[in-house]
Amino acid sequence: MKELGLINGRLVDMNENVVTMEDRGHQFGDGVYEVTKVYNGKCFALRPHLERLYQSLRAIRIPATYTFEELVQFHEALIKESGIKEGAIYLQITRGAAPRVHPFPEQVVPCLTMSIRPSGPVKQELRDNGVNIILIPDERWLRCDIKSLNLLSNVLGKQQAKEAGCYEAVMVRGDYVTEGTSSNFFVVKDGVIWTHPATNLILKGITRTIVLERLAKELDLTILEKAFDVSFVKGASEAFLTGTSTEIMPVVSIDGKMVNAGIVGPITRKLQDAYTQLINDECGRN
Repeated sequence: MKELGLINGRLVDMNENVVTMEDRGHQFGDGVYEVTKVYNGKCFALRPHLERLYQSLRAIRIPATYTFEELVQFHEALIKESGIKEGAIYLQITRGAAPRVHPFPEQVVPCLTMSIRPSGPVKQELRDNGVNIILIPDERWLRCDIKSLNLLSNVLGKQQAKEAGCYEAVMVRGDYVTEGTSSNFFVVKDGVIWTHPATNLILKGITRTIVLERLAKELDLTILEKAFDVSFVKGASEAFLTGTSTEIMPVVSIDGKMVNAGIVGPITRKLQDAYTQLINDECGRN
């Protein structure tokens, strides 16, 4: 695979220096991003990713200088020219480069960069056996619904999970469980799937939306978008994470306490199978 990137519509070598020192993404985290998975040389769920990108741009008042069709073409060009079959495309738009002052600069042009990286499938061992997670305080700002570049709390939380020997850290704000550092979080209790509502306190994940709006309906599963606390989580019969890179990941231990005796539950299994089938159908993967 060729190591290619893209800046403002131009394909570049990944080792080429392309971003100026005074880019506001570099200095302020003043920008937004998306990550789209590539299966069998095709982007999966690209439209909802780009729709969310435009929502994030509007939320922080960065003008959209590329059309939906142009962004699709950029993704397809990276896949074609790199030759990648399995991986992910990272897209980032910053407010642009200008002398460092806090207010929005005038007459600045947003900067688009994209990069592509190979990645294998989610480890089968994790899919089959599930993962361990820990609960941590949610110390982020109050606009978690914007997929911004400001991810320091997420980085610290993910490192905390790594040091604890866990796959993910799921955050708790006040009395309520919100989401993982790079995933959405679900629990199952009495046959009903629960997840935090899509307020400003969580990111409305693309995989989360697929589960809620498509897979659960196809499988005739009941889902509640309703806040729940830690004690509710500890009494759940199943738990799982969702995310573009995570896909649907079973959780079998929370803070060292087993979920369902450490066995992946049937509802999670059904959703995993349905999600894999959806990928295969849409990307022509056997």
